[in-house]
Amino acid sequence: MVASKRLSGLEQLVMDFLWAGGPASAEQVREGLMTRHAMKDATVRTILRRLEEKGYAAHVEDGRTYIYSGVERPENVAMRAVRQLIDRFWGGSAEALVSGLVEQEVIDRKELAELAKKLAKKEKGS
Repeated sequence: MVASKRLSGLEQLVMDFLWAGGPASAEQVREGLMTRHAMKDATVRTILRRLEEKGYAAHVEDGRTYIYSGVERPENVAMRAVRQLIDRFWGGSAEALVSGLVEQEVIDRKELAELAKKLAKKEKGS
């Protein structure tokens, strides 16, 4: 199942925790995020359930405890989010996005040259 619905800020925080630390119980998630965002046990469980419904997380049972983990790699989720941004703000044009990044000086000439090298290398390999 491919996750497709967007993540809220809090859902993203929980997924980042699962991706960084690996499988965890709801209590481990709550404790691990205590300093960044204190949550009640019921809140963590609700977020984890929503993440499962959206296809980002899954659980296995360990006795009476659910152990949650990310279903997809964070890179895949990030690329879909970027695609959604491109579709939403640049009419589906990745070229318009990159042009804007260059014009707004988000990417400098050196980074752009490195990207061009990577693209050329990828095209040679195809």
